[in-house]
Amino acid sequence: MFLINWVSSNQSRINLLQVLLLAFLFFQVPIGAHAQQPKVLTLNEAIQIAKVNNRTIQKSHILKKISETGIKEAKNLRLPEIGFNAMYSRLSDVTLWEGGGFTKQIVVAPEPGNTIYDAVTKFDMPLYEGGKIKNEIKKSHQENEIAELHVEKTENDVQLEVTATFLGIYKMMELQKIIEESIKEEEERLKEVKAFKSHGIVTKNEVLRAELQLSDRELSSLTNKKNIRIALQDLKTLLQLPEEEDIRIDSTSLIDMIPVMKQYDFYFKETMQNEEMRIASREIDVKKTELKMVKANALPRLAFFGNYNLRYPMYLTFSLDMPFMYTIGQVGIEASYDISNLYKNRAKVQLANLKVELQKNESEIVKNEMNDKVFRNHTQYQEILDKLKVTDKALVLAQENYRIVKAKYLNQLVLITEMVDADNALLQAKFNKISMKIDGAMKQYELLHTAGILNK
Repeated sequence: MFLINWVSSNQSRINLLQVLLLAFLFFQVPIGAHAQQPKVLTLNEAIQIAKVNNRTIQKSHILKKISETGIKEAKNLRLPEIGFNAMYSRLSDVTLWEGGGFTKQIVVAPEPGNTIYDAVTKFDMPLYEGGKIKNEIKKSHQENEIAELHVEKTENDVQLEVTATFLGIYKMMELQKIIEESIKEEEERLKEVKAFKSHGIVTKNEVLRAELQLSDRELSSLTNKKNIRIALQDLKTLLQLPEEEDIRIDSTSLIDMIPVMKQYDFYFKETMQNEEMRIASREIDVKKTELKMVKANALPRLAFFGNYNLRYPMYLTFSLDMPFMYTIGQVGIEASYDISNLYKNRAKVQLANLKVELQKNESEIVKNEMNDKVFRNHTQYQEILDKLKVTDKALVLAQENYRIVKAKYLNQLVLITEMVDADNALLQAKFNKISMKIDGAMKQYELLHTAGILNK
């Protein structure tokens, strides 16, 4: 009786501990699960995050700030140069040789003493340098415009990259849905085949064929899931999100409606004014400004200058015996001209002219590339729109074929190989339809990107 009571008492304690443990887990699990909920991003949210966090965009903004500072630096060339110089020295005795030889030596101590010191404050302000300063400022402004265009281009490039990654993940997610639906059908078919085998209607080979088809679908599912994880990691890196953060994409209404394609002339006209074309044009302007700066080397320089001196001893008179500290100032206009530039500057001007021609040629190359790119994207987009009608029809045919073959297979009028072929054809038709829609959306983004109107 004691043993029974002891067991019952301990059993109650154990049950109580189990209840407490289960209650603890019940309240703790939702908290942990909530903490590990993945972050769901829409395409617009992903683009906005990329514009703030992406390293390539941040780099373009830094380069833009550098160009803005270059403008300030160029404007400083107009300001006067102000300097201060101080000197202290001691002179040795003067040794003289009479008669032009070394026969008779005379040593004389300097008068009024052997100490010299000098303090000079001076300034130099350019008045005219052949337009070099003006063109230097102009060049810095042009380079700043190019930097701003590079920021715009980089943001559009990253936006297109985010969109491509986003749509790529969405395509694999849709494929995963199709594969999982197919796996369920294959599992049901395997049950049917095994039932047929148990009644002696089909052979062991058909069971093996059904099992092989199911294994193939499961392998495709595993591979696709891995590819989705890799693409999500690429997206996370592109957005510079924390490594430990789990993300998912919101595919709601992502490609519900493909925009109506406009005429080719519209896209071509916009492309000729996109970021790359404007950058190429500004680069020509920079080279022309540099040519003006080189030509200015052959022009004179005019400057306003002044200085103020504190010196000891007094050397401005013929008498050397004047131990006085004195001050003297000077102000005026200085003109200088480097005559050697008349022949040295010719090669520099020739080189600058060649750089202008080279940049013009580069601009034409960019123009041709943009022309080909917009034509290719427009043609491919039109091709996708045409293929969408075909994929819709192909899906209807594949569904009907699958229905007919499945009915025949259930009545044992066809082999399982025909059933597998019909199933594969239906799977491919489903994927082709959704894949073509996603490709159409992506090609539309590429066309807008080439035309430079992705954000318009």
